[in-house]
Amino acid sequence: MSFHSFLGRQSAGKPGGCAMLAALMAICLGTAGLARAQSVPSAFREGFTLSAGATFSGDYIQYGERKMLGVSGFADLDTRHNIGIEGEASFVRFRQTADVHDKVYSAGPRYHMNLGSRLQPYAKGLVGVGQFNFPYNYAHGNYLVITPGAGVDYRLNHRIRFRIVDFEYQLWPKFNYGAASNTFMSNPSVSTGIRVRIF
Repeated sequence: MSFHSFLGRQSAGKPGGCAMLAALMAICLGTAGLARAQSVPSAFREGFTLSAGATFSGDYIQYGERKMLGVSGFADLDTRHNIGIEGEASFVRFRQTADVHDKVYSAGPRYHMNLGSRLQPYAKGLVGVGQFNFPYNYAHGNYLVITPGAGVDYRLNHRIRFRIVDFEYQLWPKFNYGAASNTFMSNPSVSTGIRVRIF
């Protein structure tokens, strides 16, 4: 059973995911400049770090066995004990056929560790809502999405990290298509991008 009836339908006239991602990136970059200029309480600065970034991905959509491209925006709130929270909005829209695409909004815990002074591997487990558009806009559904993932960041300087690789495996446990009303869809994704420390 999908979350479609609970969350409602998306109107066709709403702005696209790319515009939303561009706005998110502009806000993050603007906030980064403001955060650097303002005084942050030392207790908060020493206990937490807030970062934001964007990635470009190659995605496999199991529905129709489609190979597509996507973009994502994310924010990480980490503690000095290496445990934190990640929020992510991903949009798989490029190289689409028959107007099949999806977007996923999710959040969850993440754990990172430092290898030397440059490398930072991490693992995460996100849960959220996936919005899937079926061929030729025939239907649009909202579903639960569970996303385990892992990756590695490389520190370029104090504020900027290059996201070498981020691997996610999206699980859509109640996705329904074809003759079955309760099927399972899994969509692997590999991405790379940039991460900027705000404070």
